[in-house]
Amino acid sequence: MKLLFYADGRSATTRNWLKYWIQRGDEVHLATSFSCEELPGLATMQVVPVAFSSTKKDSGKPGKAKSRLWGSSLVKTRLLVRQWLGPLTLPSAGRALREISEMLQPDLVHAMRIPFEGMVAAAARLTFPLVVSVWGSDFIKHAHSSPLMGSWTRKTMLAADGLHPDCERDLRIGKQWGFSASKPHLVIPGNGGVDPLIFHRPDLPVSEPVVLNPRGFRSSIRQDVFFRSIPLVLAKIPDARFLCSSMAGDPDAEAWVKRLGIGASVELLPHLPHFEMGDLLRRTAVLVSPSSHDGTPNSVLEGMACGCYPVAGDIESLREWINPGKNGTLVDPGNAQQLADAIVSAQMNPDLRQKAADANATIISSRADYMKGMEKAGTFYNDVITTSNLIR
Repeated sequence: MKLLFYADGRSATTRNWLKYWIQRGDEVHLATSFSCEELPGLATMQVVPVAFSSTKKDSGKPGKAKSRLWGSSLVKTRLLVRQWLGPLTLPSAGRALREISEMLQPDLVHAMRIPFEGMVAAAARLTFPLVVSVWGSDFIKHAHSSPLMGSWTRKTMLAADGLHPDCERDLRIGKQWGFSASKPHLVIPGNGGVDPLIFHRPDLPVSEPVVLNPRGFRSSIRQDVFFRSIPLVLAKIPDARFLCSSMAGDPDAEAWVKRLGIGASVELLPHLPHFEMGDLLRRTAVLVSPSSHDGTPNSVLEGMACGCYPVAGDIESLREWINPGKNGTLVDPGNAQQLADAIVSAQMNPDLRQKAADANATIISSRADYMKGMEKAGTFYNDVITTSNLIR
């Protein structure tokens, strides 16, 4: 196939998805909304900025899309500007994407989230089959953030010939926003799934009280609650260690550690590549993801594959993966005491962690294996192409 992706090329999720098609031998083209390092094997790469993405200062290195190097007030202001004024940039970005697609004549275009890549694809009025992926808060938060964001979310669902959400909840919501139930859809993890060569269980169960928070700072994650839970855990498990991925150098994280006097027990880590993250997860007993709204976090699935006991926010999408008290614990993401109690309970109950690890190994193998997921994606692409061409 000749495939054109419009996506944030810095994102590890995007690059993990693209690598499969490149290695399979398909002709892969990338239109990226942010400047980034080129992925080896791409046929072409062009930058199509949208919603002021060209003004964002970033290293352009893979995996940096989720890092945050500014204070929270500036981040919130920038997000509001993008949500209220960003849609005004869609027509020009749409014209650019349409020109690229007309030049390349792809079999299929895949926009890898709704705001703003899917919206641009809708604005482009493409003449080629269009697949749209749904990421974490596309429906739950961004679609309701401004009138224009809501309007363009609906236009995107109406324009999509195929939908790829990472949870059943978002498939249901997509239909409410206008996606036709008769069109092809595929519910698999956002990055295709978990690579068992990288994310697998350790030879021996973890005995040290190590807690990992891999989520970094973003609006959907209650990191304030996480940091406030740490002294509560340390009161019962003084030797517990807390590792925080993608938080090195973050001023808010550093402020929390200093304010709570927990520096001896907390290590703020940089963003880690997949191989290093796999090694880190295999040394972790409990993985924490205090989401207040989200889809299916790839990092939670990766932790489950590595035998970590997941403690996460009690949200609908995660109930599709976690049966509370059986293979993980779901808590009120705004309650530090609940979060601390769940961490302590898991750390002090190795039998519970072992049973959860056994159950999660089966769940990941059956529902979130990367190769199985991407093979389904290949069938899905063919269905979208066939169905949309019949309609057109």
